[in-house]
Amino acid sequence: MKKIKIVDYGLGNLRSVIRGLENAGATAVITADADEVASAEAIVLPGVGAFHEGMDQLGPLKTTVVNAAKGIPLLGICLGMQMLMDLSEEHGMHQGLGLIPGHVKKFPSVSGMKVPHMGWNSICLESPDHPLFEGFAMEEYVYFVHSYYADTTSDYTLTSTSYSCPFASTVWNNNAYGVQFHPEKSGAVGLRLLKNFIDMI
Repeated sequence: MKKIKIVDYGLGNLRSVIRGLENAGATAVITADADEVASAEAIVLPGVGAFHEGMDQLGPLKTTVVNAAKGIPLLGICLGMQMLMDLSEEHGMHQGLGLIPGHVKKFPSVSGMKVPHMGWNSICLESPDHPLFEGFAMEEYVYFVHSYYADTTSDYTLTSTSYSCPFASTVWNNNAYGVQFHPEKSGAVGLRLLKNFIDMI
């Protein structure tokens, strides 16, 4: 079984993530130890909360995660996905890990559309042949909870979603992947994505 390390930096529902990965066929371990993260076959960076808190609490693990992503697959989920980007404007401008080019921005205010964007919404495949989306239809429904979104170019966008504006709901660059939605809360579709990620290891 593939051994995946889930990075524990104090934010995020780690138990549901580890259950999702185990259901998808991986052996997953939650750790805050830099040596364990560095020796992983793959890394998952989950997270729920504010961007600057996540970056602050990641602390010295920032360098470990960035260096590990040069050689092994990394999956960021929700806040973890946003932290892969260059910058976020949440509570002022804050620097991210810089693994995927782009900025994290707040949803524009649109009448009748509440922020946070919460609930089921569709993802549209922009790169249907990518192995992360093996077996997916061109449009699938997944579960979101977020007030900020990733603004990046088509070069780094695997799926797109529309709420009060279009945004990249799955991003990637080299070994780094990020999903704005919660695969562990997205039923069979989310489980398939986790299985595909495991198969890429």
